[in-house]
Amino acid sequence: MNFQADSDVKGQRLDIYLGKKFLDKSRSHIQKIISDGLVKVDGRIVKPSYKLIGGENISVDEVDAVEVEYLPEDLPLNILYEDADIIVVNKARGMTVHPADTVHSGTLVNALLFYCKDLSGINGVKRPGIVHRLDKDTSGVMVVAKNDFAHINLAAQIKDKVAVRTYLAIVHGVLADDVGIINGAIGRDKFDRKKMAVTADGKHAVTEFKVLERFKNFTYIECKLQTGRTHQIRVHMAEIGHPLVGDEKYTARKNPFDIQGQALHSHTLSLTHPTTGERMNFTAPLPADMEKILEYLRER
Repeated sequence: MNFQADSDVKGQRLDIYLGKKFLDKSRSHIQKIISDGLVKVDGRIVKPSYKLIGGENISVDEVDAVEVEYLPEDLPLNILYEDADIIVVNKARGMTVHPADTVHSGTLVNALLFYCKDLSGINGVKRPGIVHRLDKDTSGVMVVAKNDFAHINLAAQIKDKVAVRTYLAIVHGVLADDVGIINGAIGRDKFDRKKMAVTADGKHAVTEFKVLERFKNFTYIECKLQTGRTHQIRVHMAEIGHPLVGDEKYTARKNPFDIQGQALHSHTLSLTHPTTGERMNFTAPLPADMEKILEYLRER
């Protein structure tokens, strides 16, 4: 289906415009077909948030594509804070944040849909309320938006570094410097598309680290992100020769500890409340698997 955007829609989001064109389709379904590349504007794939200028040629390949429904599931949730605008959770290691093509259940989103009926719809049916994400095997604090206003505000805070996140990690080897900054652009690994890597044509990425404790063959560190690239801490630490313990994707080094996945934990999150303007600080305690590793290393 091809048509021309009306001339008086300047500044209107594409998903909202198409929602008015296809009244029998939900907003989440419209967002999904745009995100899946089934909608093109002047021949280009764009995001649901694309702002129209009026008069563009719009093509919609499959407006009637099957709408996948993600169901609420009664799964354990560790809620650190909740009000009318946000939910702050301590995500467990091993839990995927949102559904994907091969994962339809058991995610944080499935749990949130059961617990909370009002989540922001900006990211569509797969990622309601999800402002930022953690890798499946990274534990810790993250914020979820309960309405679109809060979502837009929080996303801007993350982009503008108003929201500050710190992570705790255990890495292989002994870091010589007490503090450091890793500056290396991150993009898709040219030899393995499921991995990220420091590449010349990647996106700007900066990670700060601080040594908390040194052991014989390992180091306990704190990291702060100046940018938020996929797998950023994991890639940057591997790049400088100190990959994360348990990170099978980015190191071939043996993992001698009882931990499933990388020893990485989102420890603190500081943000400004989107409605009240209050500065808020949240902390997720170190999980038992990482505490156990540190206890073992200290005993030795």
